[in-house]
Amino acid sequence: MKFTVNGKAVEVSATPDTPLLWVLRDHLDLTGTKFGCGLAQCGACTVHLDGRAIRSCVTPVVEVQGRTVRTIEGLAPEQGLHPVQTAWIEAGAPQCGYCQSGQIMSAVALLAAVPDPTDADIDAALSPNLCRCATYPRIRDAVHRAAARMRDAR
Repeated sequence: MKFTVNGKAVEVSATPDTPLLWVLRDHLDLTGTKFGCGLAQCGACTVHLDGRAIRSCVTPVVEVQGRTVRTIEGLAPEQGLHPVQTAWIEAGAPQCGYCQSGQIMSAVALLAAVPDPTDADIDAALSPNLCRCATYPRIRDAVHRAAARMRDAR
């Protein structure tokens, strides 16, 4: 199967029903996307498919054929961090860090759709992403910081 990951064309040999998560991790060595539950319930495996946040643990690789996938590894420019990643650090959002790549990918998708989100927008967009350390207030703060940084950059 052929598709684009983080701006690079890739071709993988996997059965069509193999979850995208395992293709990313096991075939392409992109381990930033995490396995959490395998049921699309926790959000740890969130990546972007054609710019939209999806759960890679339940997305068969055949569904991404000819499409564009972006993982946490493809988020930042070559030198530096994405504004959401910078805001995450400033806000002290991660604690254990396990859910953070999925949280960040969901936040980036939110900010692409809603550049100036309210608390309610952030809660609605990120509530499907579980954080066992309960750093939700810091995550919300990070999204607001990133939104401001992105607005200022325009």
